[in-house]
Amino acid sequence: MKESTPEIHKKDAKKSFSFALITISTSRYEKYGNPASPDDAEDLSGKVMKELIEAAGNRVSFYRLVPDEKDSLLDAIFFALESSADIVITSGGTGLAPKDLTIESIAPLFEKDIPGFGELFRYKSLEEIGTSVILTRASAGVIKGKAVFCLPGSPNAVKLALSKIIIPEAGHIVRHVRE
Repeated sequence: MKESTPEIHKKDAKKSFSFALITISTSRYEKYGNPASPDDAEDLSGKVMKELIEAAGNRVSFYRLVPDEKDSLLDAIFFALESSADIVITSGGTGLAPKDLTIESIAPLFEKDIPGFGELFRYKSLEEIGTSVILTRASAGVIKGKAVFCLPGSPNAVKLALSKIIIPEAGHIVRHVRE
């Protein structure tokens, strides 16, 4: 049986990865400070990410909860990039509100954009939330040899992004980013 093109591209990819998770929420940060895990901060999106990542045979090597502030977010990103994580995922701050600073803070650091991620995420979200999908600025790029994904803060959004896009493509992404 002949392998399909996607199978050929993914054939030599590593199968297990380490993820860094950063949740951006001022209200949650003010209530919980700097917890060790999403469970310690009632971080539903963080918990969904952690569960999906671990259920797929990967591990979470870094977790941070930060307020919607550029300096705090950048500090967390730089720590995550220096960690053992293969992939960095942020959750929150991708909307249009004045306090939503994730994209303005992180996108200028991208050495390469991954525009297909945001496009595909919005396309797949259309079925769930309809035309409200235009309000998300979910995006991804490469910084210091690591893929960084900026997701909305809702549990449904992170579930969709991880289960339908990021986890299935993790090996392919990491391999290409490191070539």
